[in-house]
Amino acid sequence: MNIPNEALVLVGDGRKALFLRNRGTPANPELVLEDQIEQDNPPTREQGTDRPGRKPGTDGVSRSAIEETDQHQRAEQLFAARLADTLYKMGHAHRFQALLVVAPPRMLGDLRAALHPEVAQRVIGEVPKDLLSHSLPEMTRLLS
Repeated sequence: MNIPNEALVLVGDGRKALFLRNRGTPANPELVLEDQIEQDNPPTREQGTDRPGRKPGTDGVSRSAIEETDQHQRAEQLFAARLADTLYKMGHAHRFQALLVVAPPRMLGDLRAALHPEVAQRVIGEVPKDLLSHSLPEMTRLLS
């Protein structure tokens, strides 16, 4: 994939996001860290365990369980909305013209749904992978 010079590359998951800038050429990218955002998001089991609620059935006699909210997934969706808001502000400040988004598939979907149309128009590509466990040089190699 060719990453244009000065393009913004967002590499993230549900807990952390790196904002990288390509200071190299499209053929020979050089990704440089500009900013990062982190959010504490422990597993659902650590965010609260409660018995599922109950609701009366349609017959008025039976009762059925209500599925408990997955707090971990909800926190990831809120993080995606926070990233989308950050990208919107960066776009209005003319901090990027081209955006490459790299994230696991579920996070990519959450982010895509939260992006403002002005930002979505600047997306030049999406890579459905989790690259946060890699070093910056390794990310650059995998994306070029």
